Amino acid sequence: MGYEAMAEEALRQVVQTSLERVLREGLPGEHHFFIAFRTGYPGVEIADSLRETYPDEMTIVLQHRFWNLEVAEDYFEVELTFNNVPQHLHVPYKAIRTFYDPSVEFGLQFQVDEGTPEDTTDTAPVKAVPTEDDTAGSASNEGAEETSTDNTDQAGQVVSLDAFRKK
Repeated sequence: MGYEAMAEEALRQVVQTSLERVLREGLPGEHHFFIAFRTGYPGVEIADSLRETYPDEMTIVLQHRFWNLEVAEDYFEVELTFNNVPQHLHVPYKAIRTFYDPSVEFGLQFQVDEGTPEDTTDTAPVKAVPTEDDTAGSASNEGAEETSTDNTDQAGQVVSLDAFRKK
């Protein structure tokens, strides 16, 4: 039946739906997103200088300063500044490793196989990633928005989906 692939697709839909809401309504309250993605994944489009700096994975923060957000069925695009230089990013959802909203401590973590982008059968459990310690060195969109996250086993509290269901 391919339940793992179906579950992964459904969880990636959460990322897309969240970005669509931001596009329509802006970021409400204290909400903001850390999005880590594989820079070498097929379809990722970033400046060569960013790819050289982050050859494996990059984390961006969508909070105060981002422009031209575009949300499509298979990818999102956004403009951010890196060292005061505007850059355009095109990121397929299947390239995303983590999605985290620290304002509500909600996060998703995905397995990304760069060799075969169609194979998305391995889904990690829902995790609240990164922890406060992990984000301490992360910059917001006030300056340089990116952080390298070469340690793919980020510390975080594993939570079950039941924790997010209303009782």
